Amino acid sequence: MRAFDFAAPRGIAGALRLAGDGSAFLAGGTTLVDLMKLNVLAPEHVIDINRLPLRGIRLGPDGLHIGALERMDDIARHGAVAAQYPLISQALLLSASPQIRNMASIGGNLMQRTRCGYFRDMATSCNKRSPGSGCPAQTGDNRGHAVLGTSASCAATHASDVAVALVALDASVRLRGRDGERSVRLADFYLLPGDTPHVENRLRPGELITEVIVPRLQWARHSTYVKVRDRQSYEFALASAAVAVDLRGGKVRDARVAVGGVGTVPWRLPAVEAALRAGQSFERASALAAEGARPLAGNSFKVELVQRTVLRALMEVAGSR
Repeated sequence: MRAFDFAAPRGIAGALRLAGDGSAFLAGGTTLVDLMKLNVLAPEHVIDINRLPLRGIRLGPDGLHIGALERMDDIARHGAVAAQYPLISQALLLSASPQIRNMASIGGNLMQRTRCGYFRDMATSCNKRSPGSGCPAQTGDNRGHAVLGTSASCAATHASDVAVALVALDASVRLRGRDGERSVRLADFYLLPGDTPHVENRLRPGELITEVIVPRLQWARHSTYVKVRDRQSYEFALASAAVAVDLRGGKVRDARVAVGGVGTVPWRLPAVEAALRAGQSFERASALAAEGARPLAGNSFKVELVQRTVLRALMEVAGSR
């Protein structure tokens, strides 16, 4: 780990004044400190934001508001979240270990970097870490890599579970910088790698996530998050599915579906949603989950796996009614 300056401001304005090139915000530290130890990240200035007034979980007429510094475990076990948006609670509880969930913030989780081994290994090339250096995953060890949204420059999988649930629910993030506040849909916040995989999101320099907002959706009570992984504890997804279904009279009136573990970003599935609204069977609709997939040599199994994961999630939601 390289030397850095450290500050712990008490106000948002003070934190933003300190932010700039070569700086990083520190919340739970479960990603930032990890990558600093590996020298993957080497900020010159670390700004501890834990004293900032960015907490609170509130269910209002317009939806669910979550402060960016709320810890993952606290959100997962909050009564309103578990009752009204169970897929968010489940996605959080299936993330990481209990110790990490007690430390990690929701804002930090949404900003976490990929778990691609090449990105984390300073002895290898990586276009995310060093633009233009190459992507060894294209021909190397790529079993855990993405099959959706990839490019010749990057096939790294997005790591967050709860981001998948939030994208399915059309959530947005509120951002604050020196020039003021703005809101961005989470689905638009993340960027596909294309030729610039090092540019991962629409966050501007010195900008801070202050809040997550999930629109009110009554039938989100009928939702689930299914995660398939190599082991049941503390493991990232090979494939996951966040599903909410408005099922009345045996007919799907509406649906929200997104998948993780298979995309370079949390991947919304509008074709699956449209098929469900059109009265297609769960089997036919879930078959569209891998539409546009471009598997590599070691991860072609993910095409069928993500289809089966979506089908399982749909059946779980229907069976809980």
